Amino acid sequence: MENKNDKLYYSISEVAAMFNLNESSLRFWEKEFDIIDPRKTDRGTRYYDKKDIDNISLIYHLLKEKGMTLAGAKKKLKENREGTAKTHEVIKRLKEIRREIIDICDEMK
Repeated sequence: MENKNDKLYYSISEVAAMFNLNESSLRFWEKEFDIIDPRKTDRGTRYYDKKDIDNISLIYHLLKEKGMTLAGAKKKLKENREGTAKTHEVIKRLKEIRREIIDICDEMK
């Protein structure tokens, strides 16, 4: 995933590419999860900000990485969204650290 801090808003195609999803999946998730609320132009063009991308990342983690159902992910977010988000951030950071360690080991060979 590219650096989310580069721009203020991203198009639906850019966000779909970040997560290797179809644009239709993002539109569907937007209907199912009220935490995704992209800015829309008069013509209906969606623009996602950092908060939306973070929420999509959280939903992606629950659905695609943990294998939860839509109902399960909704329940998890309703019961403990803050805790779920914190756990997801820790997992993301640990994956980054793992990648850095692997890169260092590869350079030492």
